[in-house]
Amino acid sequence: MKKEYDLSKMKSRKNPFAARLKKQVTIRMGVQVVDYFKQMAEETGIPYQNLINLYLQECVEKHRRPSLEWVS
Repeated sequence: MKKEYDLSKMKSRKNPFAARLKKQVTIRMGVQVVDYFKQMAEETGIPYQNLINLYLQECVEKHRRPSLEWVS
């Protein structure tokens, strides 16, 4: 491997996989939910959006579904 590379002539390009990594969405969440994850973010040093994503990803991997019981 060379000690020094000349990258001045190299053309830049976008990461072709970046669009598949995450998708930006707008979602309404309860204040308590956001506060819970923000508090956890302060404790862990991980941004709260990332914590929410990690939790939801775990739900996907373990096929967790919410229990929806409607009171009549």
